[in-house]
Amino acid sequence: MPHTKRRRLVTTAVAVSLGATALAACGSSDDDSKADSGPVSLTYWAWAPGMDKVVDLWNKGEGKKEQITVTVKKQASGDTLVTKILTAHKAKNGPDLVQAEYQALPTLVSNDAVADISKSVGDAKSEFADGVWQQVTLGTDAVYAVPQDIGPMMFYYRADLFKKYGLTVPTTWEQFAETARALKKKAPDVDLTTFSANDSGLFAGLAQQAGAKWWTTSGDKWKVAINDAATQKVAKFWGGLVKEGAVDNQPMYTPAWNKALNTGKQIAWVSAVWAPGTLTTAAPDTKGKWAMAPLPQWSASEDVTGSWGGSSTAVTTDSKHQEAAAKFAAWLNTDGDALNALAKESGIYPASTSAQLSGAFSNPPDYFSNQADFYTKAAEIAKTTAPSAWGPNVNVAYTSFNDAFGAAAKNKSDFVTALNTMQDATVADMKKQGFEVSR
Repeated sequence: MPHTKRRRLVTTAVAVSLGATALAACGSSDDDSKADSGPVSLTYWAWAPGMDKVVDLWNKGEGKKEQITVTVKKQASGDTLVTKILTAHKAKNGPDLVQAEYQALPTLVSNDAVADISKSVGDAKSEFADGVWQQVTLGTDAVYAVPQDIGPMMFYYRADLFKKYGLTVPTTWEQFAETARALKKKAPDVDLTTFSANDSGLFAGLAQQAGAKWWTTSGDKWKVAINDAATQKVAKFWGGLVKEGAVDNQPMYTPAWNKALNTGKQIAWVSAVWAPGTLTTAAPDTKGKWAMAPLPQWSASEDVTGSWGGSSTAVTTDSKHQEAAAKFAAWLNTDGDALNALAKESGIYPASTSAQLSGAFSNPPDYFSNQADFYTKAAEIAKTTAPSAWGPNVNVAYTSFNDAFGAAAKNKSDFVTALNTMQDATVADMKKQGFEVSR
């Protein structure tokens, strides 16, 4: 289809239900030219470790029966893969399938690089929470991928040290702030947690929980609202805690951060379901001393979480076998044996709700052996994942966050000013690319 900027806008109706006819024009799986007959060979670009072992199950089982063979080509993740996919698509030699992060889908869709596979995988919707499924439909009637793994956000804390300092696990953000202040009074050299300005995905997830809608469409224009009221609330909250010294302002994933967690100088972490794996490496001496709880809420009556991380399996418009590729994508992310293998070999937390309490998730992570209901709790929290609203230049927004919030956290300056910088940079980039942006 023609790659005009206006056309690209219509095909990326994020979080807004626009007509399916325009979307169907982009790589529908119903295209007769994509029909499959006889043995089919598919190529899958993915970065998850051990994916080749998972795919072997398909090739020896369902794939053998269907005469569909899949070969995994290991790739880098993030922006590197998105760039590679778009370059390959421009040359009309992309793979059949690609592992795509949720925030990358609007960019891939807007460039007509991934196909609408709704007629092949639409029935899979019941396997996923509404907020998760929305991330692969972009709020339309199309389906651009099958959800694979998710990162529902949670609150992790040292249970032993909370008891030692007489702290109560916060259920609201107001209580969270009070807990941080109370800890500082009792132990001035100890921090509840840190605000890490090098983790744009964490901040995006917190804004998502607060109700932010960073990218939406209005008519034929994009609306960018990164500095909306919900996100400003999050920015003011964390900026205030950093400025008063109630929480630390150092980045995560550094030797200093690891040491703080391991020695009890930092006793809590706002993270996601994959945190046990990180804690195993970062704080090995504290195994069995941590506990997990739902993310604090902005209102005691609310029950919602944000998402930090996760990916999907998309079928490309370059594939000559879209229907076959869609069959594999659905199997990979809904079949019990496939999901158990993904958990074991790739270390993912499945998007499929039925898999979140079975197989590899019947028992808690080894690091959390003291919390028998870890995955039961995680599954309940995952159901409350808020809808997202991604746009075509998430990478620019994230880079701007790292720069603006990095300086603000270091200097303990105004976080809302940093947020406005992030908004302005994102809008300027979209206009430069030729997108129409409304005020």
